[in-house]
Amino acid sequence: MTARKRALLIESSLVLGATVAAVIGMIHLKDHVNRSEAMRAMTRLGQLILENRQEHGSLPPQSFVDSAIGDLDGAVRIGRVRYRALWIGPDAPPETILAFSFKRHPSSLLADGYVVLYLDGRVAWLSVAVFQPLLAGQQGPAERRAAQE
Repeated sequence: MTARKRALLIESSLVLGATVAAVIGMIHLKDHVNRSEAMRAMTRLGQLILENRQEHGSLPPQSFVDSAIGDLDGAVRIGRVRYRALWIGPDAPPETILAFSFKRHPSSLLADGYVVLYLDGRVAWLSVAVFQPLLAGQQGPAERRAAQE
């Protein structure tokens, strides 16, 4: 192989490698931004729910949450929100899961997980392995049956 061919092969390999790295980086960045926006929208939803709770003395109904999600900027990034107010009693502890949404990252380095809104308004990102046992411990038999349907 001549020096010219070798140089052309090396340059082509470098360009290909840089392109692949840039594509992978952009996919990861896109998923990271989507996750951040979902958490920001869930935080805003939590603020609206807590304001309504302080005003009326109880958690708002599902229709309020559906309406609030429709009005939020970036709410499309949350995905399908499962709101659990129907299953939460008035004496529930602050670490009770109030709402959550599953986020998939099939083409990214980020792991799949859940955006979780707690009863006290905190928002967290939980991996599937952490979230599922936590939710199962908080669900009663009626809620589990309703979730399966």
